[in-house]
Amino acid sequence: MAENFTPPHPPHHSEEVRVSIPLDHVLLLTFNRPKSLNAMTPGMERDLKRLLDWFENEPRLWVVIVTGAGRVFCAGADLKAWNKDQQGGESDEDERVLANIHGFGSISRRQSNKPIVAAVNGGAYGGGMEMILNCDIVVASADAKFALPEVKRGVVAIQGGIPRLAQIAGHQFASEMLLLGRTISATEAQSRFGFVNQIAPASGVLSAAMAIAKQIIENSPDAVQSTKKGLLLSQRHNFHETVFTHVWSAESKRVYRGDNIKEGLKAFVEKRLPTWQSPAKL
Repeated sequence: MAENFTPPHPPHHSEEVRVSIPLDHVLLLTFNRPKSLNAMTPGMERDLKRLLDWFENEPRLWVVIVTGAGRVFCAGADLKAWNKDQQGGESDEDERVLANIHGFGSISRRQSNKPIVAAVNGGAYGGGMEMILNCDIVVASADAKFALPEVKRGVVAIQGGIPRLAQIAGHQFASEMLLLGRTISATEAQSRFGFVNQIAPASGVLSAAMAIAKQIIENSPDAVQSTKKGLLLSQRHNFHETVFTHVWSAESKRVYRGDNIKEGLKAFVEKRLPTWQSPAKL
């Protein structure tokens, strides 16, 4: 159980992203350009950065679900706009990639201590797939397709997809997707490549993702966020460095000096469900 919940108010955003709070402590962000297969625009990316930065700093929100309106999760970058820039002589992609510290859609390189769940309807391509590779749990529709087809268009999956896929699937499987630019099914994504956790009917993808979010918020938010911190550290450090850095992290100290650890242990002794409080800001 969690504390009595008063939904926070999100910051201003355009109609390109829909925002809702379907469950206590759970934020739902929906890419809302279905006619363009939710291809990312600069305005949509600014919206997502503003909303996700708010999510990171709002103690009452513990989990975020990202999904897409219509028949595709996200088709990646707006290639028509990109072509216009290239033909006009604009080629500052390297500078823009490095300046955008959270990556494609403000998700593909975001180092969030809170869980991010992807509900993938239809498919994710290019930058859309780079985003889901950086999510913690991925639910996909049975008909979903996945691809990093950048090499087929003369570009590169530069927004974090290369190291993340190599880490998840291993060098050879990552090479199969990245160097061939081939499209794979949800079944392959789960059984061979390992970046899909659960496959659901198309009509049940979002409800399955919300069921996962509900299971997460049944746990101590302090402990969940500290655990996520440990997972992020393991991407950058070896075993021993990860353990020591995690132990001394602000997230770890908050767990052991906070109220939720006392509540969790007391509830266990008293044989009842714990009532969690939103964690203190770090």
